[in-house]
Amino acid sequence: MIGHAHGIPGPRARLTSVRVVLDGIDLRRLMRLFPSGICVVSANVEGERVATTIGSLVSLSLDPPLVGISIGRDLALHELLKTAGDFGVSILRGDQAHVAQHFARGVPPLFLWDGVPVKDGATGAPLLADALAWIECRLWERYDAGDHSIFVGEVVAVGEGEPGPGLVYREHGYHAV
Repeated sequence: MIGHAHGIPGPRARLTSVRVVLDGIDLRRLMRLFPSGICVVSANVEGERVATTIGSLVSLSLDPPLVGISIGRDLALHELLKTAGDFGVSILRGDQAHVAQHFARGVPPLFLWDGVPVKDGATGAPLLADALAWIECRLWERYDAGDHSIFVGEVVAVGEGEPGPGLVYREHGYHAV
């Protein structure tokens, strides 16, 4: 144990339970312990802005620059993203939990963007003007992954907003870090 030789108790790992994952509920419960960065993925599809909140952005490659996002097949954005060609990712600031909740609710497209400051990206994707950072992508590939699809985007533009904490989701709540 660390520190034991000097009479200082070391950290002890305590195993509370081990069980076989029987369904997605067990996995969801476990994954809630892991902080996920929160973003809004958006696209302009035939002149209509669409978006949803995600917690699944991952950097995949630096050469070429690729990122991945996971989108549930039951979301309206899923089918639209397949045909959009380009998409934007707005990385949320620590004080934008209300924005994350807004885009997570499945607000009808007519009202989705009411009161939300937006700027058009280089690809035409709508980006949240007050976000911490932005990534714009050209759709590289889509992979089926159970009840989700993994969309891989080739990064074509990036931008940074004002410095500050980012927004993460952990254990049923949003937190600034």
